Amino acid sequence: MVRLEGGTFWMGSDEHYPEEAPAHRVQVDAFWIDTTPVTNREFRRFVEATGHVTFAEIAPDPADYPGALPELLFPASLVFEPPRRPVSLHDISQWWDYRRDANWKQPLGEGSDLEGLEDHPVVHIAYEDACAYARWAGKDLPTEAEWEFAARGGLDRAEFAWGDELLPGGIAKANTWQGAFPNENTLLDGYLRTSPVRTYPANPYGIYDLIGNVWEWTSDFYSQSHQGHAEKDGCCAPRNPLGGPQEESYDPAMPGIRIARKVLKGGSHLCAPNYCRRYRPAARHAQPIDTSTSHVGFRCVVRGAPGGDGE
Repeated sequence: MVRLEGGTFWMGSDEHYPEEAPAHRVQVDAFWIDTTPVTNREFRRFVEATGHVTFAEIAPDPADYPGALPELLFPASLVFEPPRRPVSLHDISQWWDYRRDANWKQPLGEGSDLEGLEDHPVVHIAYEDACAYARWAGKDLPTEAEWEFAARGGLDRAEFAWGDELLPGGIAKANTWQGAFPNENTLLDGYLRTSPVRTYPANPYGIYDLIGNVWEWTSDFYSQSHQGHAEKDGCCAPRNPLGGPQEESYDPAMPGIRIARKVLKGGSHLCAPNYCRRYRPAARHAQPIDTSTSHVGFRCVVRGAPGGDGE
């Protein structure tokens, strides 16, 4: 982990997706943060120590999903599968497969394994799985404000975590999609899916993979904008804001389903210039807490720790 001394910074953006607005000042206290996302190697140690069974490994309870087709109530997770031809970017079913027996140790479903992926970020992690790991490790999940403060690396109001160019000097600074998403991946970086942590340079705070590779869970409930904790009348930057209330986190387009959503940050290896330009510190995404995918992981924080150079 690395210790960040905290401070005041500009959170959010007025230049991109509406849920990132308004840009506003926020203050965070000092905290420690993992230098990388939790890896398959680290998550395996947790499972071996605790016997934890992840959400994706358990068949859904019909009582929790009234109206669901019984034939779909099996252990599964969402796996990205690129289509072989151009498809509508408005139909995510063209590239997401709800795959039986896909989980953290079988990332592509039955018959797949973690050989060669030990130092890649763990994926197919639902919110409670991330919380369980954090509790075991004596840590917490970061708030959205803490996560964004860490990702910016002191480059306040820069568009990207490394400056204002996506590919400075033509060099990739994160594992993102090259080509026309979702069917064309030129593999300029050599990675079709996740990459080992620390493959790309650390940010100025010495933290890796905060942008791209995998989305990361935060503890904040999702709301449609930052209006709830933005400063009022130019006075008093909110200190350690916690995002929206739980009742705002439910998807208004699906009023019959009451699954809370948390904020994901950082984008993933599936973010591309022609789709989901969320490879930026300000970007945010709503994720139902019961949903795991092949491009979502997490990292942890510790608050109130004594000073030092890290561990």
